Amino acid sequence: MGIVTNKKAFHEYFIEEKIEAGVALEGWEVKAIRAGRASIKEAYVVVRNGEVFLFGMHITPLLAASSHVRPDPVRTRKLLLHAKQISKLIGQVERAGYTLMPLDLHFQRGRIKVEIGLAKGKKQHDKREAEKERDWVREKARLMRVKV
Repeated sequence: MGIVTNKKAFHEYFIEEKIEAGVALEGWEVKAIRAGRASIKEAYVVVRNGEVFLFGMHITPLLAASSHVRPDPVRTRKLLLHAKQISKLIGQVERAGYTLMPLDLHFQRGRIKVEIGLAKGKKQHDKREAEKERDWVREKARLMRVKV
């Protein structure tokens, strides 16, 4: 069940590989995410000292749930991955032009997970090509509906 998706990532980058990771969250953050108050539009993933962190994910705190703590809406959150997965990511990110982007935030068996993608930046002509392809698929579907 999806909570938030990062549509901008698919427009700006070619996604070559997807990996699911857990997120280390505080209690008020979980409540706010369940209420649908999260955004990963400006977020990005960084590998530092053998650990993976999510920067820029904004979680708007609920007034009732966060009265006893000082919530930081854009704090750095640690992603939970196996050591083997992290070492593989480090090797792939060090190649030229690759970055890690959060693609979607979702529930899995009651836990909040984030899907991160190994991404390579698109050039302007690639974005135009993708838009033309989407338009053609939409037009084709419309024509098929009309004829049937």
